[in-house]
Amino acid sequence: MALLRLVSLLVFVLALGAQALTPSHYLTATDVDRLQAVLSQPFTDLKSAYFSVVGLSKLGVSVADSNDACSFIKANVDSSSIEALFYAAEASQAISSCEIHLSNETRDSLHAAVSEDSTVSQIHQAVSALSSLGLPLASQEVVSALKARISKEDNVVAITLALQTASRLSQQAELGEILEEIEDLAARLDDLGGVYLQFEEGLEATALFVSAAYALSDHVDMEPPLKEDQVIQLVNSIFSKKSWDSLSEAFSVASAAAALSNNRFHKPVVVSAVGPATVSHSQPLLQLQVTDVLCQPLSSANVLVESATSVASKAAILSQTPFTLRDGIFELNFMASKPASGYYQFSVAVTGDSRLVANHVELKVKVSTKVAINNMDLSVVDKDQSIGTKTTRVEYPNKGKASFIADSHQNFAMTFQLVDETTGVELTPHQTFVRLHNQKTGQEVVFVAEPDSKNLYKFELDTAERKTEFDSISGTYALYLMVGDATLENPVLWNVADVVLKFPDEEAPSTIQSKNLYVPKPEIQHLFREPEKRPPTVLSNTFTALVLSPLLLLLILWFKLGANISNFSFSPSSVLFHVGHAAMLGLMYVYWTHLNMFQTLKYLAIIGSLTFLAGNRMLAQKAVKRIAAEQSSRLAKYRSLR
Repeated sequence: MALLRLVSLLVFVLALGAQALTPSHYLTATDVDRLQAVLSQPFTDLKSAYFSVVGLSKLGVSVADSNDACSFIKANVDSSSIEALFYAAEASQAISSCEIHLSNETRDSLHAAVSEDSTVSQIHQAVSALSSLGLPLASQEVVSALKARISKEDNVVAITLALQTASRLSQQAELGEILEEIEDLAARLDDLGGVYLQFEEGLEATALFVSAAYALSDHVDMEPPLKEDQVIQLVNSIFSKKSWDSLSEAFSVASAAAALSNNRFHKPVVVSAVGPATVSHSQPLLQLQVTDVLCQPLSSANVLVESATSVASKAAILSQTPFTLRDGIFELNFMASKPASGYYQFSVAVTGDSRLVANHVELKVKVSTKVAINNMDLSVVDKDQSIGTKTTRVEYPNKGKASFIADSHQNFAMTFQLVDETTGVELTPHQTFVRLHNQKTGQEVVFVAEPDSKNLYKFELDTAERKTEFDSISGTYALYLMVGDATLENPVLWNVADVVLKFPDEEAPSTIQSKNLYVPKPEIQHLFREPEKRPPTVLSNTFTALVLSPLLLLLILWFKLGANISNFSFSPSSVLFHVGHAAMLGLMYVYWTHLNMFQTLKYLAIIGSLTFLAGNRMLAQKAVKRIAAEQSSRLAKYRSLR
């Protein structure tokens, strides 16, 4: 038993792991269009031009008017600003035939920015500008400057910029220590429920880290230290948001999407059904769309059904069956294997590229069909068998011509079969009901029709036993058959015939009440309990006097001993404090007699605040007086000693 539990737990954990490796969020074609629309906004400054031009290039799209964009960049570049030069150089590189010429002084300022005295952001901008403009740079000096700055700027954004900068340097430079920062940053990611991985800095930091990590890994041709489940969790985190608050956020998402769809090591796979995952005799093809996270089809991939198992019977229907590629869609004629209607669990594998991640997915496919009703036989059976049974067959969807009459000495019976309209295979839908509707009163009574061992549905109504369900109301009832199931394309509501039910007159109610649920209900006349007799007034007054007697005793003792109020100060703070204290006591009485809790708390907040401030002021004044008196006493004592 212990071994069985261990195996079950292992299978459960493996199932969770397999499920976690499936992207639950990605960019659809609509999302890509929306992202492109955000990045295509008109330029407001050089920074927005950089985000738009470079972001669109990440999506494989060119800016609408490249000549106007190039002119805007050249007109707004400030040669004295490293940041402006970075934006201009990166944007001009993404536009064909857009060259920016720099003076020798500007080049020197870019080289001078690569130092340990500059921030990581300044080093990144200077190196990126030099690289985009095709200017030489000393890669090892950049590495040294980055190492020095990382030790001082140990945060996610700075290290991510360092990774992006290192991807621009020569492969001969010593990039090993900077490459190790990828693993360090991966350890800082927050795991949210085993589904998402992200930095606490937000979406932009997470997306730019993914872009920088793969850029540097591709540059040095070394796989990034990210597990497959971490890659999928990052995908879920980055693409879970479908609307972006700023141009920079949209740019970061586009950069991450480009990196995840085009790198040397990891390529997450998105497998989705085209429309609902449903097949039928009229639509036998199961169609799958296999794309990357940027919604680009993976036409070179091979898609294979490893197994297709019935959810109900656990029987295997297919095994190791390939899909066929047609117009970018992978298709499989599942109905060729003649599956019964129901749900099937598909295990699909996508192969053809060693970089593929999450390439084993589980899909639930529904096989739907149309139901046909055969051999619908209606009869009225005499309980003592003195009269032979006459059976009438009704063909779907027609209604029986004659009415069926049944009294308390007879039973009404109905038998029928439900079969697949195409194959003739017997079906047992989840919902099969018989409804009797009184045409006068609107009363409805519903029964469940159940199949026997041969899947023959039988329904028999004993009018004598079932009279309470009909409230002994005789009359003509419309007989309906209702058949429904999630796998049925044609749910059935069939008015089979009319049945006249006769109950004994003495059992029938004097007035027939409508069974309509939406008519006004009769008014309920409620009689409240009479209050209990109150105690005598003398007893109440005596109890009140006993409660107040300690207060009277206190006043007497004060009078006997002599109350000392000489130290009472009539300063505003002292008077306000005592008045506030008395007001709070009075408020408690008013709460008991008139107010509710919320009203009392509102007044108490006002009175309590004033009382607190006045009390604090009063105690401070007393402390000052006490200290002054002590100092005067010591001074007088000192003078007397002299």
